[in-house]
Amino acid sequence: MTSAHAAVAAPGSRFRKLLRREDDHGGAPKLSPLWTFVAWLATLAFFAPVAWMVLTSFHREADAATNPPNPFAPLTFDQYKLLFSRDITPFLLNSAMASILSTILVLALAVPAAYALSIKPVEKWTDVMFFFLSTKFLPAIAALLPVYLIVKDAGMLDNVWTLVILYTAMNLPIAVWMMRSFLAEVPKEILEAAEVDGAGLLTVLWRVVAPVAMPGLAATSLICFIFSWNEFMFAVNLTATQASTAPVFLVGFITNEGLFLARLCAAATLVSLPVLIAGFAAQDKLVRGLSLGAVK
Repeated sequence: MTSAHAAVAAPGSRFRKLLRREDDHGGAPKLSPLWTFVAWLATLAFFAPVAWMVLTSFHREADAATNPPNPFAPLTFDQYKLLFSRDITPFLLNSAMASILSTILVLALAVPAAYALSIKPVEKWTDVMFFFLSTKFLPAIAALLPVYLIVKDAGMLDNVWTLVILYTAMNLPIAVWMMRSFLAEVPKEILEAAEVDGAGLLTVLWRVVAPVAMPGLAATSLICFIFSWNEFMFAVNLTATQASTAPVFLVGFITNEGLFLARLCAAATLVSLPVLIAGFAAQDKLVRGLSLGAVK
């Protein structure tokens, strides 16, 4: 290498050495201590509001409303007792039913569609993918009035099945795009071997594609579940007393009498738990699924 080339390569080499450090035995590259410290700081910065919410949920309203707040105020379970006295359970059950059923329907529709767009590509599949994406161009608030009128005429107001249908339609384009990228990673050889053995389409999807694409399925289902669980606009406008979901329940603590901060934090903590549990249970498959298709 000439001196000119060395001068050009030197800044990049120094930057790579700053970012990564090879171990003494030629193992995998590791982040330098500086960038490890920065990563921990970023993680703590994102986690701090969540930790403060959980801590505030164990305070009394008087302690939660102090300015500046006192993190060492006495802890109590009174806010959680009040939540269950207001019967939060039906709201959680409605959210669980709408989220789980819509996620199942989304996967049942998205996997065959993604299979047709990736492994067995249909004609002009790029136009089909653009059509799925175009359904997300319109802001949801713009569709609220026509959706409300259609649901009202169908007699489906304040019905959990209305939310199931809407959440399925909302998440299906995202699921198709995600699953297409995941299924594109499935080796064609095992599919050809299954077809040679006489396996039909359903058998190939269930016995061959599903096990290989399980990380992608986990990632897609978790993201669809989170979007459905957190959805608020349609839930607050299309439900009343029988089908209200957990996000609608949270709004009840913002009243003319003031903001019940400690109780709101307790409710938000309870509402966040199912998503956290689902993410923790599927974390290994989620990481592998989100890394599929990445540059190796």
